[in-house]
Order: sequence, then structure tokens, then C-alpha cells
Amino acid sequence: MSTKMFISKYEQQVYSILRIVVGFLFLWHGSQKLFSFPPAGQVIPPYIVFIAGPIEFFGGLLVMIGLWTRWTAFICSGEMAYAYWFIHGTHALLPLHNGGEWAVIYCFLFLFISTRGSGVFSVDHMLKKGS
Repeated sequence: MSTKMFISKYEQQVYSILRIVVGFLFLWHGSQKLFSFPPAGQVIPPYIVFIAGPIEFFGGLLVMIGLWTRWTAFICSGEMAYAYWFIHGTHALLPLHNGGEWAVIYCFLFLFISTRGSGVFSVDHMLKKGS
């Protein structure tokens, strides 16, 4: 049995787990901004609290459960692109130098999720299956 055959059998499940984990991790960034939990350890500007906070918290939650996944992930991807270029990118060009690595990673993960959809372990999948 080749490695490709073994891994390909679980492609759908592993993709759904990736989506769930990314959404779960992302919602905590929003929780930190909206509810100060877990504590940030620094003052967060109000415009970030009121704009990025809801996108990260509710976007992460919706991506995690797989509801309206494509649109939600696309919005989250756009927010992370904005965060990179207008927050981190003003300090230096390279992510290694400006602290924007996570913004880039989240941006492209959410872009991938928006093109791929919700996967098998999702509310979208259950709703589609039920109709």
C-alpha cells in the first residue's frame, strides 16, 4: 500500500479538521479583542476592537462550525490581508521582520478554505445533505 493511497482516503476528514482548528484558533484573537480574554497584555486601539474583533470572533466561530464557510473565510482572509499590509507592513516588508507571519498564514489559509468550502464535518454539509 502506497503512502498516497493511505493519506488520500482521509483527505476530506483531515481538511475538515484543518478548517475547525483554524477557526478555533482565530476566534480567540477576536475574543481577546472583544472580551479581553485571554488578556492581551497591551492596550488594543478601539478601531481594532470594533472592526477586527467581531470579524475574528464570529468569523472564526462560523468557519469552525462550517456555516456560511466560503463567504466567512473570504472576509477573514481579507481582514488578514489588510492587517498585514496596513499594520505589519508599515514596519518592514518581510513578515519575519514586521511580525506579520501569522497574518500571512491566516490570510492564505482562509483564502484556501473559501475556495474549498466547508468539508464533511460542518453545518453547511449537514444542511446540504438534509435537503
